[in-house]
Amino acid sequence: MTAKPLLTAFALAAAVTAAAALTRDDLSDADRARVEAVTKPTTDFSKAEPFEAMQGGKATTRKTRDANALSHPSANLSFEDQQLFLVGNGLFRKEWVSSPSSTQASDGLGPLFNARACQSCHIKDGRGHAPASAEDEAISLLVRVSLPPDEAERRAIEAGLMVAAPEPRYGLQIQDFAVAGLPAEGKIEIAYESVPVELAGGEVVELRKPALSIGNPGFGALADGAMLSARIAPAMSGMGLLEAIHPADILALADPDDTNNDGISGRPNMIGDGQGGLTIGRFGWKAIQPTVEIQTAHAFAGDMGLSTPVLPDHWGDCTDTETPCRTLPHGAQPRLGKEEVPRELLDLVVFYSENLALPARTRSEDPQVLRGKQLFYEAGCASCHTPKFVTNREARHEAHRFQLIWPYTDLLLHDMGAGLADGRPEGQANGREWRTPPLWGIGAASTVSAEAGFLHDGRARTLEEAVLWHGGEAQAARDAYAASDKAARDALIAFLESL
Repeated sequence: MTAKPLLTAFALAAAVTAAAALTRDDLSDADRARVEAVTKPTTDFSKAEPFEAMQGGKATTRKTRDANALSHPSANLSFEDQQLFLVGNGLFRKEWVSSPSSTQASDGLGPLFNARACQSCHIKDGRGHAPASAEDEAISLLVRVSLPPDEAERRAIEAGLMVAAPEPRYGLQIQDFAVAGLPAEGKIEIAYESVPVELAGGEVVELRKPALSIGNPGFGALADGAMLSARIAPAMSGMGLLEAIHPADILALADPDDTNNDGISGRPNMIGDGQGGLTIGRFGWKAIQPTVEIQTAHAFAGDMGLSTPVLPDHWGDCTDTETPCRTLPHGAQPRLGKEEVPRELLDLVVFYSENLALPARTRSEDPQVLRGKQLFYEAGCASCHTPKFVTNREARHEAHRFQLIWPYTDLLLHDMGAGLADGRPEGQANGREWRTPPLWGIGAASTVSAEAGFLHDGRARTLEEAVLWHGGEAQAARDAYAASDKAARDALIAFLESL
C-alpha cells in the first residue's frame, strides 16, 4: 500500500458534509423542476404512475419473463453497442482454467478461487443462493473475513485506503476451491436453526437462522477474533443505471442523525476513490465499491484470482503467508497484456455488466398490486427503498442518460437490527448496517433460478421470509406487515413480484 495522508474522523465528517451540499449540476432550472415533480412520491394508488412499468427507463426490455429474463441487453443500445454486449456476455460466461494451459487466453484461474466463471455465481445474471445444509457446496455464495482493525488500520479505513483489516492468513475472503496440488482455504459450512414467526390470523412462517463456520481450514486456524460474513451473489440488472444516479440525489436522502425523527437514519458509505479522496460506495452488500469497473475488478481478483489493470496482482486474495499459492505460475501472456484479464477484456465485461436490462413490470395496473404498493408506502418501506430517480444527464454512457428509473433503493447504509447483523464492519458500515438492496427485477428471481435466495446471505427462501427478517430501522415496516391480514400481506407480496 502506498503511503498517503490519513483523514481524521473530523476530516471524514467534513468530507461527507461537503458532499451533501452537492446539487444537480447537470440540470437546467427547468429540468430540475421537471425531475423534482416526476420523482415526488405518489399519493394516488388507484392507478399505475406514468412510465412505471418501464423500470429501467428506455433501457427496459419488454421480452417475455422466462429463465433469460435478466440476461437481455439494454433496449436503447446502438447496434455497435449490442455487439460489444454480446462479446462481453461470452466473457462473462467463460470458464477460466489454471496455468499453464494450452488455451493461453483463458488460463490464470486462482490458484485459490470461488468460481471458474462470473456466471457460476450470478446464475443467468440473477442472484445466488445459500447451501441448503452444512453438507452442500456453497455455489454462488462466498464468505468475507477480517479482524477488528487496530488504530492504524481504523485510520486507514476512515481515509478510504482499505475497507477492512485482513485476516493474516486468509486475507479478506475465503476461497473454497483451489487448483490441483493446493489445498482450498476451507469448506464453507452453514447450519440452520428454525425460527417460527406467527402472523396475524395465526399463520406461522418458519424462518432459517444461519450459523456460519469454516471447516478444514487449509492453511491453519483462523486468527482469534476473525469475523465471518456470508454473501450470495446479487442480481446484475441495472448496474450501469445505478452508477448513473447523480450523487446529489443519493446524498439528499441521507439523514445520519435522523433529524426528521422518522426512525430512518441512512448514510452513505464514503470510500476511497483511488485518487486520495472519498466517494459514494454504490455496489456490494455494504456499498464498498463505487463503480461497476471497480466492483468487476474485485470480483475477478477475489472470486477467481485473476489480475486486471485495476488490481494487477496475479494471485488475487492469496496472502504472503500462503506461500505455496504464491509460488504457482500465473496466466498473464506478454503478447496479450500485462494482466490475466487485459484492459480490453475487462472493459467488455464491465460494459456487459453495466447494460443488463431490467424487465418491464408485470401487472402494474392490477388492483391487488396497486393495493400492495399502497401498503408498501404506508408501512414505510419506501423510506429506504426509494422508488425512483432520474439519472445524470452527463452519465458516461448515452443509454444511461436522463432516464426515469425505478430501482427501489437509496443506496445508503441502514441499521437492520440484530437479526441480520453480521458483526463485521466494512468501510464506514458497521456490523449491523447494510446497503438498501434494489428491488427492481426481484419478481423475476425465482423464474430465473428456482433456488434464488434473498437477503445478504440467502437465508430467506421467499420474499415473505425476507420481509420478516427486517429489524432495526425497518422494524416498524416489518411489524406492520406481520400485523396485516392475509389479503393485505398477499397484496404486498404481489406488488414485489410485479417488479
